Amino acid sequence: MRRPKRLTIPRAVWLALTAALAAVAAVLTMKRFLRLPAERSRDDPAPAAPADTGQPAVVPILGTPTPRDLERLAAKPSLLDRPPAEARPPREPLSAAARRRLTRWGVAGCALVLLASCTQLLESAVFSQAPQTSVTGEVGFSFAELEEQACDPALGQAQEACLSQAPLSDGPPSPAPIAPPGPDLSDEDCQSQTATPRVRAIDAKVVRAVNRQWRRIESWLREHAPRSYRTLGKPGKAADIAAAEAEMGLRFPDDLRASLLRHDGSVHLDDVWAFGFLGHTNASVAEILTDWRGLCEIDSENEGDGGDENARSQWWDGRMLAVGADGMGDHLVVDSEQRDVGTTDHEGSMSFRPGGVRIRSFHALLRATADAMENGTSIGYWKPRAVAGEVEWDVLDLRP
Repeated sequence: MRRPKRLTIPRAVWLALTAALAAVAAVLTMKRFLRLPAERSRDDPAPAAPADTGQPAVVPILGTPTPRDLERLAAKPSLLDRPPAEARPPREPLSAAARRRLTRWGVAGCALVLLASCTQLLESAVFSQAPQTSVTGEVGFSFAELEEQACDPALGQAQEACLSQAPLSDGPPSPAPIAPPGPDLSDEDCQSQTATPRVRAIDAKVVRAVNRQWRRIESWLREHAPRSYRTLGKPGKAADIAAAEAEMGLRFPDDLRASLLRHDGSVHLDDVWAFGFLGHTNASVAEILTDWRGLCEIDSENEGDGGDENARSQWWDGRMLAVGADGMGDHLVVDSEQRDVGTTDHEGSMSFRPGGVRIRSFHALLRATADAMENGTSIGYWKPRAVAGEVEWDVLDLRP
């Protein structure tokens, strides 16, 4: 058997009643204290004048006060003071009929106040509560709420889920939108991702090592190839790198990210070729992403996905990062998984011995370039030299 609900008085009603009682008590107390001085002034006798004993009056130690001092020290009237109440003649007592009428009106007024209070309490306790949507622990919901949640972009739902739902209106169904056919990206590593960009921290040792090699390269360029030095890009943004990683579904090696944060690639200035490595330009974050999209659209083979060795033998694979271009369709690449440097030929295959030597990381490429510039040596068959303020990469004939 269900127990009846108990009628609880809200806290606001208790506070209001308490405040009203406190106000009445304060008013009565103030009236009592204001009456006391007037009653005492009427009851207390006037002080008697000092008797004349013939002795001189006692003079205070600090001297006799002057009339000016007496005027200054005299009590001044206050705004709160009021004249003593005049004696009023006693009122005639009320007749029995008048007392009965007053009693009846008082009882009627108290009954009305009590009735109004009970009505307000009943309304607050029963009718003002929010309707319950849960029954036996189950949350109530409607199909419209489910449809709104399914189509809410903030919940990360796919757009196809919204397009596949039936329309809520009673009119004829609208034709489903026809999406344009996308490129045939059979390479799984070339599929664009929808992950949220996330900026990753770089090890401080890696940043220091990369910046040390860049300082060597910049110093040599300022002295021997100032025109190529001016083509170095501005510092990149970590947010741009994170956005490219999220779309490509790849992780840039830390040394490559540190290099992009110092110089976001290089740019062409008038007739000056942008600075780069091994006969290729130094690509920016935007160029890496653009080249990845373009090469993935051309690629139609699905060999070498994941850790398959065929990924390094085909002319292109989606896990590669095109960090440079020679302007003729070939690229300097970094394997996002093994992190070593290679080259890709648009008419042939991929090789991870650029210049005939193994370069195990982008930092190793920076260090080898700085060594070749300072010592006048080469990186395999690639040798940098300064010509008219620019850097040119010569191809050496290493045959015996």
